[in-house]
Amino acid sequence: MQARGLAERGAVVAAARQAEDLGYEELYSYDHLGAVDPFIPLMVAAEATSSLRVGPLVLNNEFHHPALLARTVATVDRLTGGRLVLGMGTGYMQAEHDAMSIELRPPGQRVDRLEESLMALRSLLDDGSVEMQGRHHHLAITDLGVRPVQARVPLLVGGHGRKVIGIAGRLADIFQFTGLTHGADGTPGAGGFGLEQVAERARWLSEAAGERDSEIERSVLVQTTTIGDGAEAAIERSSASLGLERELIESTPFLLFGSVEGVVDRLERLRATLGISHVVVRDPAGFAPVVAALRGR
Repeated sequence: MQARGLAERGAVVAAARQAEDLGYEELYSYDHLGAVDPFIPLMVAAEATSSLRVGPLVLNNEFHHPALLARTVATVDRLTGGRLVLGMGTGYMQAEHDAMSIELRPPGQRVDRLEESLMALRSLLDDGSVEMQGRHHHLAITDLGVRPVQARVPLLVGGHGRKVIGIAGRLADIFQFTGLTHGADGTPGAGGFGLEQVAERARWLSEAAGERDSEIERSVLVQTTTIGDGAEAAIERSSASLGLERELIESTPFLLFGSVEGVVDRLERLRATLGISHVVVRDPAGFAPVVAALRGR
């Protein structure tokens, strides 16, 4: 699950314990200017639970230097007992960059920088060192000084474009389909919600991964869910607000509306046809009946 309202310790503890009690395996934060730090609430969440895995979903790579980020990741992984998942993305919000006078590079440059950052992070987290003379990063670090508990901290890469998917195929442990396309100012939209578009990207991922294909977990970030009563109204609202046809809403993995059995059936079909086995939602209590049904199978 991806939690909201992580600015108060009590709220973080409650959200983490609720997630674990309801059968969720992971709790994710977020990385946006104007919100809390993406890592510190994760420390509280891990301390309040016994096995819940935690991570940022996803970090804006443009805000982070890979060496300093690797230091933070290794430290957080140590202090959570090896429970960190590192989510990474290219960043997209023009307003956030403008507010800090940080250039929002063109998409191609952001993608190239993400690849270099992931390569550096992988080396620093696995070996504690990196030597890189790239276009965006020049690094010569012989000892990071702190090592994660996990032998391999999982890297989750989220995105929609083919170049990002290619990077995920080469470097990620988890690839997250988002279905999101972005306007010139970074405003996200539902331009990639069609099931055929997800299937196409699943093929791209397999092609890029090659022999690694079976090692990459397929994930989906669900934008909103309504289970049981209210599902029909949610379909109508989404159709009106997103401009999507009913048929698409009832098949996309990014909007889950319906009965428990109906949503369970859709998720099982997505796993069978596209290999999607990792699902992130934002309403843990409302989606809990689906989690319970899946765990009972």
